[in-house]
Amino acid sequence: MSLPLYLLAVAVFAMGTSEFMLAGLLPDIASDLNVTVGTAGVLTSAFAIGMIVGAPLVAALARRWSRRSSLLGFILAFAAAHAVGAITTSFPVLFATRFVAALANAGFLAVALAAATTLVSPDKKGRALAVLLSGTTTATIAGVPGGSVLGTLLGWRATFWAVAALCLPAALGILKGIPAGRAKERMPGGPALRAELAQLARRRLLLVMLLGALVNAATFAGFTFLAPVVTGTAGLSELWISVALVLFGIGSFAGVTVAGRLSDQHPGPVIAVGGPLLLVGWPALAVLADKPLALLALVFIQGALSFALGSTLITRVLYEAAGAPTMAGSCATAALNVGAAVGPLIAATTLSTAAGNLGPLWSSGFLVAVALLLAFLFRTVIAAGRSTEVLQ
Repeated sequence: MSLPLYLLAVAVFAMGTSEFMLAGLLPDIASDLNVTVGTAGVLTSAFAIGMIVGAPLVAALARRWSRRSSLLGFILAFAAAHAVGAITTSFPVLFATRFVAALANAGFLAVALAAATTLVSPDKKGRALAVLLSGTTTATIAGVPGGSVLGTLLGWRATFWAVAALCLPAALGILKGIPAGRAKERMPGGPALRAELAQLARRRLLLVMLLGALVNAATFAGFTFLAPVVTGTAGLSELWISVALVLFGIGSFAGVTVAGRLSDQHPGPVIAVGGPLLLVGWPALAVLADKPLALLALVFIQGALSFALGSTLITRVLYEAAGAPTMAGSCATAALNVGAAVGPLIAATTLSTAAGNLGPLWSSGFLVAVALLLAFLFRTVIAAGRSTEVLQ
């Protein structure tokens, strides 16, 4: 794997820290800005909606942009949005900064995913994706828990400042490590935008993206509202939120790493084994959440299963959309973030029910069940095809 690919992962680490850090900051943000925890939770959805809107739009525009210039511009815009978020006292303004930051993140990932697949041989897309996503999983291991501790000690605004500062060395790495030149020059003879869009409209590709979105919705439904479960249901102190986030991050890193080795040639076993285990895991986490040891163990397991299954599905999107080299990354990004937007919204509605803090965990199980049911009902569509079967 090439050095530029790892430099992209460093930038993804900064952005992943921001995307996931709200899981440990929601109670403090809600208290500081005089909103409910459920209302604060829509900040996660605002970020995801910005990713959905931004990914295809920016990917289409960036077809003729310099990759180095666009990546650099996106990460600097991302840093600026966090600086504004750190000083605002208005929830609507904070909501807007999350949306703007997401647009920048979407543009970055759309270009980075396209660039990553050109930095490796055609049969190693899964491993390239695993390296890129290692930035996100490392963020859940180190960046997000670190942000949670920083927020506990100095307030949630300090975490926003830290993310803004973290973008600066990543920007320097992009400037030094990513070659200059236009995207078009590195993809001679690439298909026209209309041809790429036609590739993205096939039933099988749309179905796999839907499955990826549902799995990610389940992940974000449970993960976004993990802090109240740790401090409320399990009765642990606030510092244990960081421990839970670290365990989730270590699990997600392990899941992405294992899936990255298998998803190129053997996606079927990953999904066949991981899917049912993920389905059982969320209700088990809800039932055993009042037992701290069981809670922490299951947080690790669910992190591993969620990211193994999700990254495998998105890898299949990249293979299936091979005829759309510049838009495939935006497809994968949009699919993930449709789920990230919907999941917390569904989970937030359960907080006022009898399930209380455990409602989001039950909703995660429901979303995985829907994904597995669709995979079963449309298994013939998924299995159809010749050279790039989605599930084998």
